[in-house]
Amino acid sequence: MYFTDRGIEELVTRRGDEEVTLAWLAEQLQAFVDVHPEHETAVERFATWLARLDDPED
Repeated sequence: MYFTDRGIEELVTRRGDEEVTLAWLAEQLQAFVDVHPEHETAVERFATWLARLDDPED
């Protein structure tokens, strides 16, 4: 198990029954980067990965 799996498991446990929009998720990611600018690159890569999930060229 990766260290990050614990955070993912907590997210599922606490919020797994909720439905959210991608706009809401984008707002939360931006708020996170505003508080933790040192993680901007990782968040940017994650957001780009999500945006291109069904793009066969990537």
